[in-house]
Amino acid sequence: MKKTLLIVGCGDIALRAVPLLRSHYRILGLYRNPDSFNQARLHGIIPVYGDLDRFSTLKRLAGLAQIILHLAPPPNQGLRDTRTTHLLSALTAQAGSRQAILPQRLVYISTSGVYGNCNGAFVDETHPVRPGNDRALRRVDAEKQIRRWGVRNCCLVSILRVPGIYAENRLPLARLRNGAPTLLHKEDSYTNHIHADDLAQIICAALRYARPGRVYHATDDSQLKMGEYFDLVADQFNLPRPLRITREEAKLQITPSMLSFMNDSKRLKNGRMKKELYVKLRYATVLVGIKGDCQSKQSTCL
Repeated sequence: MKKTLLIVGCGDIALRAVPLLRSHYRILGLYRNPDSFNQARLHGIIPVYGDLDRFSTLKRLAGLAQIILHLAPPPNQGLRDTRTTHLLSALTAQAGSRQAILPQRLVYISTSGVYGNCNGAFVDETHPVRPGNDRALRRVDAEKQIRRWGVRNCCLVSILRVPGIYAENRLPLARLRNGAPTLLHKEDSYTNHIHADDLAQIICAALRYARPGRVYHATDDSQLKMGEYFDLVADQFNLPRPLRITREEAKLQITPSMLSFMNDSKRLKNGRMKKELYVKLRYATVLVGIKGDCQSKQSTCL
C-alpha cells in the first residue's frame, strides 16, 4: 500500500515534482482556495482545504499523512514563521491518541538566504546562519521550529536550502526589457541557481534518501555573479545586456528588495546533495538549463 504524502505549498515546484512522485505515494495537497480543487485533481492531487494563516482550518491534518513536503513560504511580515507554527501544531494535534498517525518524515524547502552575506566565500551546510534581513530571519525561525518538532515527535526531518530558482517561466526577461541596471562586475555579488526541474528531482531524492536532521544545498554547479547571470539570459534571448552601475548608484535606482539579494554574496557547495541524495543534475549550469529550455520550447532565443 502506498504511503500518503501531504504537500503544503502546491505551487510551480510542487506541480513539477508530482509526476515523479505519483507512482510512490498517494498525494494530498493543502489548498486555501476551493476554486483550485479542480486544477489539483487534474494533476493527480487530492485537495484538502486549509489556510496556514488560520489554525482553526487545519484540524483535518492530524493523522492524515505519513510524509510531509513543506514548500509554503513564511508570512511577509514579522520575525517568526507563524504558518509553520500552525502546520506543526496541526500535524500533531492528536499526538496523545492511540489511533493517531504521526508523520514519519518531513522535508522542508528553505532558502540559502539564511547565510546572509558571505563575501563570495564557498559555503557548505555546516556554515553558521547569519540572516541579514527579516525575510531570512523568518526562514531561520521555521528551520529551528521544524528541527525541534522533529526531535519531539520522532519524525525524520530534513531541510533543503534553495537558491534562486529559474526555468522558462521564471527568467528576468521583463527586468531586462525594462532596462533595469545591475552592479559593476568588481562590486557584484556571487549568486547561486537551480533549475526548477532539477529542484523537483532533488525534492524526490530527499523524500527517499535524506538523512534525519540533515541540511542539503539544492544548487547547481554554476559560479556566476548576478550581472553575469543577467548577461547570460540577455544573450540567449537576444536582449540588450543591462547597464552596470556602482553600489552607491544602485541605492537610488534599484528596489530595496532586489538590492537585498544583490548584497548577499556566496558560492554554495553541493557535494553533500550529490553524494547522499544520489542526484545527477539534468542542468548542471545555468547556461545548459536556459539552452535546454530554449530548445524544448522552440522559443525565439538564440
